[in-house]
Amino acid sequence: MPAQSPSVPSRHIDADFVRLIEGYSLTTAEILYRMPDHPLLLQTYLWQDYDQAPYFPVLKRFLAFWEKSLDGRLHAVTVVSSRLLRPRELRMAQSLSYLH
Repeated sequence: MPAQSPSVPSRHIDADFVRLIEGYSLTTAEILYRMPDHPLLLQTYLWQDYDQAPYFPVLKRFLAFWEKSLDGRLHAVTVVSSRLLRPRELRMAQSLSYLH
């Protein structure tokens, strides 16, 4: 029977962290749409996901799904995006020191 190696911590990288490195940021969209039964009334829907500014491919897919599958006609979409982490904020350490 082969000897077991000591437990090594997993080097799994969080998928959300990888998305942030790839340029995704938290995006919020306020979607105003007309109610199907009462087209003069507007309803608000808040959507939030990680997306890439300024083109917002994830939001565009969601809005395409909305127009294709849902009855409420879109009136207006307001988008806000926050860059939480940028690749240039990461730097490799030049040295490592221990105290005690």
